[in-house]
Amino acid sequence: MRFDEIAPQKPLSPEQARLKSMKDRVKRDQQAIKAERARQKIKAGQAELSAQHYSNFL
Repeated sequence: MRFDEIAPQKPLSPEQARLKSMKDRVKRDQQAIKAERARQKIKAGQAELSAQHYSNFL
């Protein structure tokens, strides 16, 4: 590791902290959207498999 990687950083100004907070929130929201889409895709796939499995018995 280089020294500048472990050196303490100056605290952010209120404006910079607000921007960083907004950017972090956007990243979390994007990850949540991606996870929700994956859950919905899995649920739809499971429902389709269940429907196909059920129709095979009729």
